[in-house]
Amino acid sequence: MSVTYNRIAGQSVERLAALSDGIFGVAMTLLLLDLKVPDKTLVHGDAALRTELIKLLPGVAVYLMSFVTLGIFWVGQQTQLNHLKSSDRHLTWIHLTFLFGVTFLPFSTRLLTDHIHLRTALLCYWGNILLLGVMLYACWGRATRAKLVDDDVSVEMQAAIGRRIVIAQSMYAAGAALCFISTYLSIGVIVLVQLNYAIAPGLWSSKTGPGDVDPESSG
Repeated sequence: MSVTYNRIAGQSVERLAALSDGIFGVAMTLLLLDLKVPDKTLVHGDAALRTELIKLLPGVAVYLMSFVTLGIFWVGQQTQLNHLKSSDRHLTWIHLTFLFGVTFLPFSTRLLTDHIHLRTALLCYWGNILLLGVMLYACWGRATRAKLVDDDVSVEMQAAIGRRIVIAQSMYAAGAALCFISTYLSIGVIVLVQLNYAIAPGLWSSKTGPGDVDPESSG
């Protein structure tokens, strides 16, 4: 019986996870490189240094927001990979498209840092988050349709993970829409959404019942 290349390509979940870890690590590191130490020619004392550090605060806020964004999506992707018994060529390429969005985040972060008061910069940043969410949802959809998930993952769990991604993206979209009022307000709401997904799951874990899905399972 002949076997086509497409049927045997991209089956290693472990290699995909390793590549993802590396790309996330590099992207998180690149975020920090955009934060520059104040030029020493502008600093002539403590007061001047404090002034220059205060000027960096918007950039620091965007850096923290992006770092948490990557952390949330890393958790979401790794949770999905941990529930896979195998992969296939299509799923691997969907994950690679997701990772493209990860590599793009340092650019959208720098764009927002340099033009934090402009709606276009904020919408480009949100577009990056949207791409990550859409591709993460597509990854899970492909995995469930192709029956690549572990046998102990119930239909209810599969639906819950997908539903949570949709809810998160809806909240991000609502936050991004506020940029037409104020980009700073929009950033504040996006940060609150992130705190909900990064911190709240730990607070909710004690309330999770035997048949419930961990809120952190989709990032």
